[in-house]
Amino acid sequence: MRWFRRGAGKQESDPALTRALVDDVRARYGGHVQATFQQQAEACAAQLNGDEEGLAAAAAIVHEFAETAYADLYHQAAPHGLPVDRRNYRPLWRAAQRGLRWNLFAQPGHLHPYVQVSAAVAVIGTQAKAAAGRPDHLPLLAHLFEILDLTVAGWEFARVRPDTDMAGLAQRLITTTREVRAAMSDEPPLPDPVRELMRRNNTIDVYDPQGPHVVGYFNPGKEMREALLA
Repeated sequence: MRWFRRGAGKQESDPALTRALVDDVRARYGGHVQATFQQQAEACAAQLNGDEEGLAAAAAIVHEFAETAYADLYHQAAPHGLPVDRRNYRPLWRAAQRGLRWNLFAQPGHLHPYVQVSAAVAVIGTQAKAAAGRPDHLPLLAHLFEILDLTVAGWEFARVRPDTDMAGLAQRLITTTREVRAAMSDEPPLPDPVRELMRRNNTIDVYDPQGPHVVGYFNPGKEMREALLA
């Protein structure tokens, strides 16, 4: 049990406790830990799940990760005069012609996409109704779609190998965006990169994180159509 868990009953989140929880999972998990990303993500999700502070911390992790990823791409693209529209990164990747670095594994805030971010996305999905009731629910949903766009761009444009951790993050983002949109009174329109991918039917090989073997397949367009157009 977290040392700063509060008593029973619905309460507003405390910004100081939320930040302490974010900092705790930031330090507790990551590439330096001798456990698989999946094991760490499950442990991190269990730590975040269950109360208002945990949901607030999950939203803060998603927000911070999306913001730092955008800042990184902006600083890469600006010297070359390339416009950066965070609502749709795909035109930027096409224009750069492999001139961009996909740096989601090395963000300055030390939030790993397959650990803290994956855990935060899972928590938001399991508490979708509460997430949709937050004052920041629209920016939160936009950040989730933004991270999904960046995840797919990694294997499509930046030669990031799509292993089970990456495919799992993509699937979790698709599921969570579906749950959060469905919990909203008025579902916002789907962003352009999602609509573009929905028109495709490309299946990718999914690799074992620890070896060269293909262990499955993933079709992001199909998964998005089935989840987000239902």
